[in-house]
Amino acid sequence: MNAPAGAPQPEVARLAAGAKDAARELALVPTIVKDRALERIAVRLGEREKEILEANALDVGEAEKAVAGGMLAKPLLDRLKLDAAKLAGMIAGVRAVKALDDPSGKVVARTLLDDGLELRKVTCPLGLLAVIFESRPDAVTQISALAIKSGNAVILKGGHEAARTTAVLVTAIREGLRDVPEVPEGAVESVAGRAEVNALLALDGIVDLVIPRGSNELVRSIQARTRIPVLGHAEGVCHVYIDAAADPEMAARIVLDSKLQYVAACNAAETLLVHRDAAVRFLAPLLRTLGEAGIQLRGCPESRRLAPGVAMVEATEADWRTEYSAPVLAVRVVESVDEAIAHVNEFGSGHTDTIVTEDAAAAEHFLERVDAAGVYHNASTRFADGYRYGFGAEVGISTSKIHARGPVGLEGLVTTKYKLYGSGQVVADYSGPNARPFLHRKLDKP
Repeated sequence: MNAPAGAPQPEVARLAAGAKDAARELALVPTIVKDRALERIAVRLGEREKEILEANALDVGEAEKAVAGGMLAKPLLDRLKLDAAKLAGMIAGVRAVKALDDPSGKVVARTLLDDGLELRKVTCPLGLLAVIFESRPDAVTQISALAIKSGNAVILKGGHEAARTTAVLVTAIREGLRDVPEVPEGAVESVAGRAEVNALLALDGIVDLVIPRGSNELVRSIQARTRIPVLGHAEGVCHVYIDAAADPEMAARIVLDSKLQYVAACNAAETLLVHRDAAVRFLAPLLRTLGEAGIQLRGCPESRRLAPGVAMVEATEADWRTEYSAPVLAVRVVESVDEAIAHVNEFGSGHTDTIVTEDAAAAEHFLERVDAAGVYHNASTRFADGYRYGFGAEVGISTSKIHARGPVGLEGLVTTKYKLYGSGQVVADYSGPNARPFLHRKLDKP
């Protein structure tokens, strides 16, 4: 069952306990059965297309009024909008996850500790996920598909601006689960309302991982309100660095795509760094191109000096730290690739940064020294995406260095356990002056 808005904490706790039981049951379901459930989910989503789009139209209508009244950020409205083509892509995404290898139950390593004593390291699901997201309807299908395929149960909490759309999507998903009795319907649940989120975040003995997807305010708020491990990123301050040896045409294409292909995305570029030699050669025409494309520019004194006549507001230090999620780009001229690296490491969020250059040595220097989840050479920052990486979908992007980093797909939703197969051994035999020695022989994986 889904907890309604205003549900008291005991009801949320009961829902979560039921979902945890479903997680334990789902962890034992064979891959072929989980795949059958994913196919039925895809079918049910298609059957409810009209209802999903009608619900989304109502959500979008209210969101547009909220944006006009200053009550909702426009990027959230952009992420909320759904049409038949996007829904078809969401359904295709479910089937793409179905086609991937099951990450759970894989033997990672085998070690023969002694004759008749074998240690195996095996992947297994994390358990119960709580995913709290803003606006994006595609998060519902992506997260649900990834959770089911990896053997995890999930409790979803979408933003109020997408409440109708989320409700219909979750209904379709649960219908698909009911079509396959071997898969517990309680593997996908949802809650609505701020009080329900607070109740969920207090269940550190039940929920295994919280994944927030949305603004840095949302992520930081979630991190501050729970003892449950949180996977995600608070900000997406991404950089494009144009090196001295950059091709001007390539640089323009990459900057435009990184900034404008989807301006509200967390992997959209927010700062452009340009080597002085490149700036002298082509900064002015590059910035004119960006301005003509509708990008508002905020430049350092040197960039403004080298591009006279280009409309540019003087940048402040705050601009180097800002995730605009809008057609705004900060511009800074640097003296070297090392100065660019230093800037990225100081002001970046560890999300995604790219260098544009024909100098392979400079590129490798940048890739090795920039501390981020994704570091690219001659490619748009917008490639930081689970689908584009071949993960089928993603539950989010993590800038953490613990467990999962970058786009988090199926492999980020499993952990490992050690299974020890013995034949009566006891530790006392391996202790003391006459201790039996361990073999510690590495074995081939099955």
